[in-house]
Amino acid sequence: MIAAQLYTVRDKLQDPSKLVAALRQIRGIGYRAVEVAGLGPKTIDRFAAELKNSGLVACAAHVSLERLKGDLKMVKWECKSWGCKYVVVPALPEEYRSAAGFKRFALEAASLAGDLRSSGLELVYHNHAFELQLWGGQTGLDTLFAEATPYVLQAELDTYWLQYGGASPSGWIRKLKGRVPLVHLKDMAVDRGNPIMAEIGEGNLDWPDILGACRDAGTEWLVVEQDESRRDPMDSLAISYRKLSKLTGDA
Repeated sequence: MIAAQLYTVRDKLQDPSKLVAALRQIRGIGYRAVEVAGLGPKTIDRFAAELKNSGLVACAAHVSLERLKGDLKMVKWECKSWGCKYVVVPALPEEYRSAAGFKRFALEAASLAGDLRSSGLELVYHNHAFELQLWGGQTGLDTLFAEATPYVLQAELDTYWLQYGGASPSGWIRKLKGRVPLVHLKDMAVDRGNPIMAEIGEGNLDWPDILGACRDAGTEWLVVEQDESRRDPMDSLAISYRKLSKLTGDA
């Protein structure tokens, strides 16, 4: 199924009235689900009700490692109230970005995952590009998913950041077959020699191969995200949805 990552329209999530309009607009584009990120202090308490009113569901939520370790009870309550199944660590803090740090997180993930599973939630990690750096001949991403078992930690692979880091998005999706319930989809274009984030179909990624890998890996959610956009972010979500719907046959 296709979901929209709310971080794409984070500027619209700080005011309750803008939140309502944004959720309705996302549903109007055709999305049936969202991934939660970027909510503000004025909107987080209203989100469950407004999500239901919009006709959308939440497939996952991004939660910092700091908050997971310091406020897990509230995180579980929020995710349950939103109907999320997956709790995603969006990135590791700087002090974890080493071979020893990835191993440390894998150990901490075992404890966090056990607590989350008691509430019907599952722990997931979202990559950027730094995890593809080599430490001792092995990437951080390899170290992390070798140290943490599939029962403890699953993956939300990001197509743009994998390509940016010099890796194959479809290769990594197939490599982690069975433990990639979510994939972040955004394209990579080139502007005057510089890589930029682009809407699906507006860049150079091999989408038939990537989507085939998602099918092979048993991916449940195709999550459209664009951290940065050269146009209105809502227009970016619409362009990506139209293209992805055609590619997946959901149009």
